[in-house]
Amino acid sequence: MTGEEKKEVKDKVYFLSDAHLGSRFHPDSRETERKLCRWLESVRQDAKAIYLLGDIFDYWYEYCHVVPKGFTRLLGKISELTDEGVEIHFFIGNHDIWLTDYLSVECGMILHFEPFIIDIGGKRFFLAHGDGLGDDSRSFHLLRKIFHSRFLRRCFSAVHPRWTIPLAHAWSNSSRLNGGVQAYLGEEKEHLVLFAKEMLKELPGINYFIFGHRHILLDLPIAGQSNVIILGDWITYFSYAVFDGKKVGLQGWED
Repeated sequence: MTGEEKKEVKDKVYFLSDAHLGSRFHPDSRETERKLCRWLESVRQDAKAIYLLGDIFDYWYEYCHVVPKGFTRLLGKISELTDEGVEIHFFIGNHDIWLTDYLSVECGMILHFEPFIIDIGGKRFFLAHGDGLGDDSRSFHLLRKIFHSRFLRRCFSAVHPRWTIPLAHAWSNSSRLNGGVQAYLGEEKEHLVLFAKEMLKELPGINYFIFGHRHILLDLPIAGQSNVIILGDWITYFSYAVFDGKKVGLQGWED
């Protein structure tokens, strides 16, 4: 066989969310970052595209000329893959909302600030982090509105990072300690499942709804040709999903 014939076929699409790098809830956040880099290396030969569906960082805030300290291993590995032509899509979550253009310009990622619908291999995908979808909580939507406010973001940017970064991590850890991650609520109560069912009334052609945010593993058929998939996380499960051209499956990764 010639060298061209031996080339790997890049025909798989991967989905991953909720690594929360930098969180104190990792026994060793840097080792989790290394593990995520090893996963990226393991899929680089057959990955046509990789979708990172939010909360990859436990906190990320871009000032005009400054980005957070750390994550150089992950950003370097992502840059390697995008330089090779692998599409890597980055969705904002509720912990890494505050992006500008650093990850796109420096690392070659495609940024998404809203849910995204795309056709892949003859299947239609609805992709989003998942925060706020199907959740009617007034307090949550008020908090989300505050976090997305451009005016308040400018005010926040005026405060020195020595104060804002510790405050952000304290908020994140406190909210997780107080609320924790709820177990699967059931098909009739799970917000993302209810949202997907409502969306199917408007867009009946969606085959896969893929979300992060909830930190649970779920692959639930909700109609004849539609499934809701929730990706778990990289704190407990080290999980991801892969589309092989025919179907999407959840998997766990070990070195």
